[in-house]
Amino acid sequence: MKLTPQEQTILGLLRSDPLLDTAGLAERLGTTKASVSVALSNLTRKGAILGRGYLVRPESAVVVVGGAVMDIKARSASALATATSNPGHVTTNAGGVGRNIAENLARLGTPTHLVAALGADAFGEDLLEHTRAAGVHLDHVVVGTRPTGTYLAVLDHEGDLNVAVSDMTATDALTVADLEKVRSLVQHSALLVVDGNVPVEVTAWLLETARSSGVQVVLEPVSVVKAARMGAVLSPDRPVLAMTPNIDELAALVGRDVPNNVTEISRAAAELHDRGVEHVWVRRGARGSLLSSRATDTTAATDPAATELATPTVTTNDLIATDVVDVTGAGDSMTAGFVHAWLRDPDAVGAAAYGQATAALTTESAHTVRPDLTDALVTERLTHQGKK
Repeated sequence: MKLTPQEQTILGLLRSDPLLDTAGLAERLGTTKASVSVALSNLTRKGAILGRGYLVRPESAVVVVGGAVMDIKARSASALATATSNPGHVTTNAGGVGRNIAENLARLGTPTHLVAALGADAFGEDLLEHTRAAGVHLDHVVVGTRPTGTYLAVLDHEGDLNVAVSDMTATDALTVADLEKVRSLVQHSALLVVDGNVPVEVTAWLLETARSSGVQVVLEPVSVVKAARMGAVLSPDRPVLAMTPNIDELAALVGRDVPNNVTEISRAAAELHDRGVEHVWVRRGARGSLLSSRATDTTAATDPAATELATPTVTTNDLIATDVVDVTGAGDSMTAGFVHAWLRDPDAVGAAAYGQATAALTTESAHTVRPDLTDALVTERLTHQGKK
């Protein structure tokens, strides 16, 4: 839902004084009653005002649609030996890309709704309890007959991912009919995030629903296989604010190998710009990340702007970190950080920098989502990095 500056001002006035009438609003704004009447009519049509009496709809939140699973992480005590048992320790944590993004957003202070599929089982109950405690709204979770998803990750002694297996059958079974009840929620959201675990037909429906109301969308590809699937729904007719692939996922999105250099990444990103994606933020491993933004000036439409974010001083999964404990969930926190910062200030470079700082803090925690994550903590990290 896009609002004009005048409409945003009127909403603010009505929230502070719901008894204001058209004449009162016109006087506050220094404009005519006719102009205010048109704006009020538009606000009603857009769903920002509910019915008569200027009942203002609550401020919109981010809606995240994606996977919610239980993470089972095994970390070896020493260098991994294949085809045999390795000493180490095993932990379970609430996970799933969409769920992780939602929890990060809530901890950063962004109102967030999660739409995800869970089973009616112990893992599902644990996920609901943990996610609700983090501040995420869960009124639209879909509870079905399939078991709650699980993600099994094996990490080496340094905390780097060696291999992982996921069971996402509950999410795979999501249908448009399951999500029809969230149509209004999506249409009135501040921003929509969709992860690659969501079935193609559901992703396409979500993009159409968002487009019909002018809601911005961020797509998180999740993996190579799911990036290729997500690429099939991209179209100039379904605009996307941002996508956040790594190099391999970028290659899957464009259907060819993409060497890890600025020229080739920019060329691949330009293909995604042509398919309706405004910002392509590519994670490049030890080389940092590259943000490619489609030119808004029509005279330079074939020359997108590419920004290399600073190469980390300590590198793992392209993040600035001081003491890496576990990289699991770092990419999810990057996306959440980007969204949180973008909603405060629609500056893609600044939002990406904020996302990198969020992820760096996540890698320094043993948890998939850092439990003490706050906006103040990320801002402090950004300030510290800026002084180096």
